[in-house]
Amino acid sequence: MAERGCPLEAVPLPPEVRESLAELELELSEGDITQKGYEKKRAKLLAHCVPLAQGVDPSLQAESRTSGSLQATAPAAKQQKPRPSNARDERFRSDVHTEAVQAALARYKERKMPMPSKRRSVLAHAPAGACTPPDTSSTSEDEGSLRQPGQLASTPLQSCPSIEPWLDQVIQGSSTSSSASSTSSHPGGKPAATPAGPVAHARIDLHSAPPDVTTGLVQHQHAHRERPQLASVRGVPRGCGGSVLETAGGVPVNSRVSSKIQQLLNTLKRPKRPPLKEFFVDDFEELLEVQQPDPSQPKPEGSQMVVLKGEPPAMGTDWPPSLLAALQQWGTTQPKAPCLTALDTAGKAVCTLTYGKLWSRSLKLAYTLLNKLTSKNEPLLKPGDRVALVFPNSDPVAFMVAFYGCLLAGLVPVPIEVPLTRKDAGSQQVGFLLGSCGITLALTTDACQKGLPKAQTGEVATFKGWPPLTWLLVDGKHLTKPPRDWLPPARDSGTGPAYIEYKTSKEGSTVGIAVPHASLLAQCRALTQACGFSEAETLTNVLDFKRDAGLWHGVLTSVLNRMHVVSIPYALMKANPLSWIQKVCAYKARAALVKSRDMHWSLLAQRGQRDVSLSSLRMLIVADGANPWSISSCDAFLNVFQSRGLRPEVICPCASSPEALTVAIRRPPDLGGPPPRRAVLSMSGLSHGVIRVDAEEKLSVLTVQDVGQVMPGANVCVVKVEGTPYLCKTDEVGEICVSSSATAAAYYGLLGITKNVFETVPVTAGGAPVSDRPFTRTGLLGFIGPDDLVFVVGKLDGLMVVGVRRHNADDIVATALAVEPMKFVYRGRVAVFSVPVLREDRIVLVAEQRPDASEEDSFRWMSRVLQAVDSIHQVGVYCLALVPANTLPKAPLGGIHISETKQRFLEGMLHPCNVLMCPHTCVTNLPKPRQKQPEVGPASMIVGNLVAGKRIAQASGRELAHLEDSDQARKFLFLPDVLRWRAHTTPEHPLFLLLNAKGTVTSTATCIQLHKKAERVAAALTEKAQLSAGAHVALVYPPGLDLIAAFYGCLYCGCVPVTVRPPHPQNLATTLPTVKMIVEVSKSACVLTTQPIVRLLRSKEAAAAVDVRTWPTILDTDDIPKKKVASIFRPPSPDVLAYLDFSVSTTGILAGVKMSHAATSALCRSIKLQCELYPSRQIAICLDPYCGLGFALWCLCSVYSGHQSVLVPPPELESNVSLWLWAVSQYRARVTFCSYSVMEMCARGLGAQTAVLRTKGVDLSCVRTCMVVAEERPRIALTQSFSKLFRDLGLPARAVSTTFGCRVNVAICLQGTAGPDPTTVYVDMRALRHDRVRLVERGSPHSLPLTESGKILPGVKVIIAHTETRGPLGDSHLGEIWVSSPHNATGYYTVYGEEGLHADHFSARLSFGDTQTVWARTGFLGFLRRTELTDASGERHDALYVVGSLDETLELRGMRYHPIDIETSVIRAHRSIAECAVFTWTNLLVVVVELDGLEQDALDLVALVTNVVLEEHHLVVGVVVIVDPGVVPINSRGEKQRMHLRDGFLADQLDPIYVAYNM
Repeated sequence: MAERGCPLEAVPLPPEVRESLAELELELSEGDITQKGYEKKRAKLLAHCVPLAQGVDPSLQAESRTSGSLQATAPAAKQQKPRPSNARDERFRSDVHTEAVQAALARYKERKMPMPSKRRSVLAHAPAGACTPPDTSSTSEDEGSLRQPGQLASTPLQSCPSIEPWLDQVIQGSSTSSSASSTSSHPGGKPAATPAGPVAHARIDLHSAPPDVTTGLVQHQHAHRERPQLASVRGVPRGCGGSVLETAGGVPVNSRVSSKIQQLLNTLKRPKRPPLKEFFVDDFEELLEVQQPDPSQPKPEGSQMVVLKGEPPAMGTDWPPSLLAALQQWGTTQPKAPCLTALDTAGKAVCTLTYGKLWSRSLKLAYTLLNKLTSKNEPLLKPGDRVALVFPNSDPVAFMVAFYGCLLAGLVPVPIEVPLTRKDAGSQQVGFLLGSCGITLALTTDACQKGLPKAQTGEVATFKGWPPLTWLLVDGKHLTKPPRDWLPPARDSGTGPAYIEYKTSKEGSTVGIAVPHASLLAQCRALTQACGFSEAETLTNVLDFKRDAGLWHGVLTSVLNRMHVVSIPYALMKANPLSWIQKVCAYKARAALVKSRDMHWSLLAQRGQRDVSLSSLRMLIVADGANPWSISSCDAFLNVFQSRGLRPEVICPCASSPEALTVAIRRPPDLGGPPPRRAVLSMSGLSHGVIRVDAEEKLSVLTVQDVGQVMPGANVCVVKVEGTPYLCKTDEVGEICVSSSATAAAYYGLLGITKNVFETVPVTAGGAPVSDRPFTRTGLLGFIGPDDLVFVVGKLDGLMVVGVRRHNADDIVATALAVEPMKFVYRGRVAVFSVPVLREDRIVLVAEQRPDASEEDSFRWMSRVLQAVDSIHQVGVYCLALVPANTLPKAPLGGIHISETKQRFLEGMLHPCNVLMCPHTCVTNLPKPRQKQPEVGPASMIVGNLVAGKRIAQASGRELAHLEDSDQARKFLFLPDVLRWRAHTTPEHPLFLLLNAKGTVTSTATCIQLHKKAERVAAALTEKAQLSAGAHVALVYPPGLDLIAAFYGCLYCGCVPVTVRPPHPQNLATTLPTVKMIVEVSKSACVLTTQPIVRLLRSKEAAAAVDVRTWPTILDTDDIPKKKVASIFRPPSPDVLAYLDFSVSTTGILAGVKMSHAATSALCRSIKLQCELYPSRQIAICLDPYCGLGFALWCLCSVYSGHQSVLVPPPELESNVSLWLWAVSQYRARVTFCSYSVMEMCARGLGAQTAVLRTKGVDLSCVRTCMVVAEERPRIALTQSFSKLFRDLGLPARAVSTTFGCRVNVAICLQGTAGPDPTTVYVDMRALRHDRVRLVERGSPHSLPLTESGKILPGVKVIIAHTETRGPLGDSHLGEIWVSSPHNATGYYTVYGEEGLHADHFSARLSFGDTQTVWARTGFLGFLRRTELTDASGERHDALYVVGSLDETLELRGMRYHPIDIETSVIRAHRSIAECAVFTWTNLLVVVVELDGLEQDALDLVALVTNVVLEEHHLVVGVVVIVDPGVVPINSRGEKQRMHLRDGFLADQLDPIYVAYNM
């Protein structure tokens, strides 16, 4: 095979030529054609293609250089053997396979994939280890460390030219730095045209977004398109001026992000499903699709196999009766005979152990172990105890002495690896093994003990998870010579274990496999018979002598036969890969024991060595011959070394497993072995567990060689992998089972799994046992071929079941390694494993990236690996990750510790530098999207509710008429009258106290003071500003009493106040445009404010953000003259406008609502009744006073009810977090209000300081009710943790509750002081997605806790209506909350006065049922539940549960999702996720995650976020954006501004750390 390194794959060959080549290959491998004939025919076939090659672009010809030129291929093939290519891993190579990969990739040339973008800082930083190539101790499979200087030729198999243009297109238009985005272009390379005119600012246009191709849904532009499109503040996301030019869909014109998303959409296949909409029928069970078996898949057709019997064990030979008897015999009769030669790293023999020395030293150790070790005067060890053997790979002599010493003393040796650090991969599991074996003593050498990590005392450190150990050194000087007549109590025949070998399972747990004395002897005898070992033969051993074949041949069988073993340490192999061949030559060794890796390494290094000869070898045992890819190493090795005396029949692959020891081994012909065979199997057939010799598709094949015949005295059969162990058919792949006296007996101490593995009883199809003796499962997958030869196609540990098909990790590794160019990752540092996501295994591929590989190179390689695996194995790779060099956990002798790698991946500790996720293609078992049933009319809905016995969901607060005499209501109809009346009757009664950060009162206002201040403001407005009644006035004040006085001043002169949050001096660029917009949209004729803010509004910085010349009149009220107003304005009717309430919704829409005088007083009256507010009360308020309920509580309620309000401005908490709680305690407030952001600040900042607060005298036992003012679903986790944290300060458990209001009615629910406690229910989250409400038990899967949003206020009526048909719903349905109350706002105040919107939102009527009542639509989804509690009137209490804003819901796969639910799952996924927000863009789900950790950990989050959203919500994440903390914008109410974030993302203004586009 090696001479076929000619790079014809650089020229795409016609399929028929490729087919003929593959057939030739097969003929050669089957031995039907000679090498010479093969070359002749191959040259002939290729001659037709050479003219093709002539026409190739010259640069490509240069790329495809060979030893000769391309034209000379044919003659060159005959004249000389080109040297084997050193840059390709022969071990994992099969030319057919490489060709297959090339052909597969050629099919994909047109698909473009968006490249992830990464911040420069992430590119620049490289962990310290990343710049050094991997430490070669780990690169068991990496030939990079072995190259000779002259051999650094690049790969002969360059990529297909046809793939290049595809990559250029991927890379073009995507710079790696996000700062370059402003100039980057759309995929076509031309900037998108700028839309002209007003369309640029319109928010929704039917043609704006690219077509939705990810689901079969009709494009859902925006939930609820008829919500008011008022002047949107979304033009100015954080960090930019208002100048972002948007296309019709709010997408910035020069957006690189959107072009990438478009690219991503293009890579996703269009679905074939019909368009789907909402539906009504109650069938919301989301069932994951179960992949149905394909009726055309191949099924086994052969007859049932019969149990295969090995040759009988040789009888009558004069073998010693036991292994220890053999040791004693040779030690006493042939003491000078060499037993073991150990080499140093230079290849010099440092020590030759003779049989005499081995016997005497082992005796000495046995004596010391039994007689010289005591604890509390008792011997430390008794026969049968387990002892750990901790020896490095370079000291076989000490290990052998220790092993036989333990056997002589009747102890059980447990060889383990030397722990190098306290946190070795898998070290904890080894600790569990030592603990479960009850080990207290470890044997080691002086040199090894010096190298172990030490504790401060100088003792060997205790490793994580290890039991306390005593360490004994086995060097001669530490041992005691036994008396002459002492004989060991050796028990080497019983059923007890002789030794315990450790094995790490696929999941990472370590188990001990107990091998009894009888099996040990039987194994040695069977190996002697099978391999024809004879006395005094020499064996060269490259394997690890502590376990597996290295131990069985090199330590045990060798002693039985008095052989001489030359042990080659791993370190020597790395320094000189030819060393084992040189030793075979020097010692004239008859047998050698190697792995395919060792053969491969020696190929790379053989060129300089002309004088080696392998003619002495009669057996070259390939220990991992069962690895499907060892065949190419064997072929290549034979090709090169046949000329150096290696005979083809010498190569003997064998198969073994820790449980069954040696399963099968190929015998040379002189020992009666049949000729070797190989099978070319269809990969597709294998994935269905069926053996098909490949006929049509020559590309996806697996060529395997036989591993010989079964061992003497053994019976072998193949059984089904899952379920009852039925015998397989002859053409079926199953697990090989062995019944023999030479297998291990048990997993030490684990009876349950021992029974499954070591005591299997295979049965025939009829259920009859095939034998009365139990079989041992080997963990090898294979079949029995012709001549009773055993073939192995994979291991159970590497098996991954995806859908209904089985794939082998090794096969996928090999496909990845066949993808050229390979220069970006390290060979042999590639791991493949599966992780369960959504109840199915998903394939993950992790590789170590070379430090010099660029971002584009790596991405290119990753994309091509995906395509190659998809094409050859017909399976998608779920996640492909590249990690920096040298960072994957290492197995003891090089290689990757797979289970530890998998663990790190799942825990987000892998720290990759490149990630590519492909959930769209892999996850095929998502539940079906929701289908819309035929139109359901109102009548059938109401009948549906009645039939199902559900009440119509409506509820109301207490009746106002019964509560209060109407005279008082009439008297208090206008707030200015109330203030005048209070100033007249109780002039000195204090209404307001304002606190600063130090807790001192900065200002107070009594009734008379407030009245006089308001008069002065009114006089200034009429005289200075010359305003007449009805003019609009913007109040731009910091939170304080000036704001309240200015508000009443406006009312006194008939002006309409508009409260506006002042701009932030440190952030004028983003906050000032919002102020300007509110002033303009509200048509304010004048701005009232303070002197510092006047200076700010006219400053140079302000001029940079807005046009300061267009401000209306600005008045500062700091020093206006004391003047009385001539007469106080009295509105002609209660329906006259009192004030405008402007706020920006979470969806980024600025909306102002009109509040009449009647609504204002009705609002105050309801709050007064609910909270029992009287002049004698004090309440503490820590809210922003600019809109909604915060404004009403701050400015209106105290004047109406006469209670005293202690005002705590939220900005003051930034310098003193405990201010609010201190104020509540100081003023003994029974009622207090705050926002979620205040509550969060207290919970975070004071959680650990409750003891300090108690010493300062903070006592919250006075609080009856603490209400969180919000326009969202109650945040249960926050309110509960707040209650728990401050319970120590006396806060009653039931005090904390929430309120609910919205734009159309700022106070719908308030807990108040009376009435039942808020109730919490658990609803099924899956039902909620279908707009159904199903109550479940707490803790049940998919349960979501929801708490009532407070009690419905007096005078308020609520009904739940269908979002589309507008009919009333039953209480098991989720619908829009509609509200009717005297304090509803009277409408939107808009620039355009859009009557349609106004009618729709403020005067909606039900489509059937009660069609007379006028309702306002809140825009929030919720449901009503009748509880078991009774309210004040004795009725059963109806609780209102708010689920979320209708505008914010995401319509995906025909279902309705609430962002907060997805965000909650994501935040739980990893400890370094600080905050998260989700939104959709053209039906792709985008998840933005704030990383609270190191930037290099950012990429760990991509897979975790994708997994958790799939698992819990059955959604595929399209884009994962990882940003710095604080990027997700949050408004003053503590709500996330997801639409701002979306705009910022699309305009590329987030400066993300990493953006991953999931395929």
